[in-house]
Amino acid sequence: MTFDFLQRTSCGYILCTVLLSVAVLLAVIVTGAVLFMNHYHATSTEPPPVITTNMEYPNALVTIERADSSQLLLSEGQSHVAQLGSSVSEVLETVQREIGSMRPRQKADLQRAPARNSRPRGCANGSKPRDCYDIYLSGQQEDGVYSVFPIHYPSGFQVFCDMTTDGGGWTVFQRREDGSVNFFLGWEQYRDGFGKLTGEHWLGLQRLHLLTMQAHYQLRIDLEDFENSTSYALYNTFGVGLFSVNPDEDGYPLTVSDYTGTAGDSLGKHSGMKFTTKDMDNDHSENNCASFYHGAWWYRNCHTSNLNGQYLRGHHASYADGVEWSSWTGWQYSLKFTEMKIRPQREEN
Repeated sequence: MTFDFLQRTSCGYILCTVLLSVAVLLAVIVTGAVLFMNHYHATSTEPPPVITTNMEYPNALVTIERADSSQLLLSEGQSHVAQLGSSVSEVLETVQREIGSMRPRQKADLQRAPARNSRPRGCANGSKPRDCYDIYLSGQQEDGVYSVFPIHYPSGFQVFCDMTTDGGGWTVFQRREDGSVNFFLGWEQYRDGFGKLTGEHWLGLQRLHLLTMQAHYQLRIDLEDFENSTSYALYNTFGVGLFSVNPDEDGYPLTVSDYTGTAGDSLGKHSGMKFTTKDMDNDHSENNCASFYHGAWWYRNCHTSNLNGQYLRGHHASYADGVEWSSWTGWQYSLKFTEMKIRPQREEN
């Protein structure tokens, strides 16, 4: 008697387990089918399926009507799973749309050059200065070394500010004056900078990129020969790596245009070129222009200017390997003084 009772109980338990397993499997299959269906409809222009109650079918209380007018009938248990799957699918679809709309915009922001006059004014609100022009506008108008904090490098770095030339507010990134610093160096030195800010120095390609990404910048180049004659070149558009996501890999390409001045345009032909050093050949020549002309520059094939060349002190017998600005002094005269500096384009321009 007891044995029969236990046998019936065991059979009933096994039967319940089987039925429960079948029910779970059915629910999983239905959920997968609904999610699969919603996934393909989410990527098309067709409207999502409509889930409604159905009083005409006693064993199918819910009808899912697709866009093609076909119908899927579900039981009560299946309807709860379908509605849950539909809700989850709608949430995922919304998230995918938002992510999809954000990605192209982020990429475009990284690759777009700064617009003209897009720069907020000064530091009147107490914010940190982004360059020497911000410092000038804040009332500090003496030449010297200051700290600047570019938008994309909030920890900042020091620069030399020219607060007197042509209205002031210039951030200096290159100076030659006495030959005390060796400029025939490699890629890492030109990327990171070298020299002394109050004397001969190169600020660094990466810092120059961070600065010129902030706004629409001008470039001014002041020149002096050993007879104390002076000249200048002004470019109303200047930038380094403006369209680069990774400027170091791209070679810090030069953007420069809109020349005015007295020295002649010896840089415009270099626009679009990558920077070349003796250990990083990015020019269009069969030879490494930096090695051949003992400098580092945005060489093409090879140059019309070479302001990072050897400090040869005036006329020299060698060809084009000194501190050259060919449109002013030719290819065999090494200049006494050069200074390259940038300032955001002012509104009156």
